[in-house]
Amino acid sequence: MIVTALVVAKAPVPGLAKTRLAATIGDAAAADLAAASLLDTLDAVAATEVDRRVVALTGTLADAARAEELTQALASFTVISQRGDGLGERLAHAHNDAATTGAVLQIGMDTPQVTSRMLGDAAAALTESDVLGAAEDGGWWALGLRDPSMAQALLGVPMSAPSTGVDTHAALAAAGASLTMLAVLQDVDHESDLAAVSQLCDPASRFRIAVENIRK
Repeated sequence: MIVTALVVAKAPVPGLAKTRLAATIGDAAAADLAAASLLDTLDAVAATEVDRRVVALTGTLADAARAEELTQALASFTVISQRGDGLGERLAHAHNDAATTGAVLQIGMDTPQVTSRMLGDAAAALTESDVLGAAEDGGWWALGLRDPSMAQALLGVPMSAPSTGVDTHAALAAAGASLTMLAVLQDVDHESDLAAVSQLCDPASRFRIAVENIRK
C-alpha cells in the first residue's frame, strides 16, 4: 500500500505558539520548544519508510523560532497550506490534500519522542487496518486512514477536549473505520510535560537539549 506521512503543524511564532506553555515559561521559550519539537518530528518522518512526506502548515514561517533551520528541514517535504475554519475541518482537508492515492498517516508536532520505528510500524499496520494513537491527555497523536476521505468524520468531533480521543474513535468507527490502537504517548502542552517527554527523547534531540537549557 502507498502511504503518505502527513505532519500537521503550526509555525512556532512567539506569542502564537504553545500559549498554555508560554503562560509559565514565556513566549520565546515556548516557541523555541515548539520549533525543536517540530524539527525532531520532521527528522523522524524523514527517516521513516513511506512513499510521500507532506507537511500541512499554518502560520508565517518567517516569523517563527528557528525559522532558518525549519526552512531547511522542510525543503525535503511537500508543504501545503492548511485550509478550513476549525481544527477538525483543517485536518479533514489536510488528509484529502495530502493524498494523491493510498493511505495517509498523520501526526502532529507535540510528540518529539516519536521515532521512525514507531512511525514505520504504524505505516505497516495500515496494510491491515486504520490506526489511531491516543494521547495521555485524552486526545490523540497519530491517525492513519487507508481511505483519507474518511477523515471527514473528524468534522463532528470536538477538538482539544478531554474526550477528543474517545470521540474520534467513535466517529471513525461509525463511519466504517477498522481501528488498531497504537502506543499511548504524552504530548507537550504544559510545563509539567517537559521533563517526562524530554527523557523519552534521544539525548541529542533538539527538544531534549532545549528543555535542559531551560532548566539550567
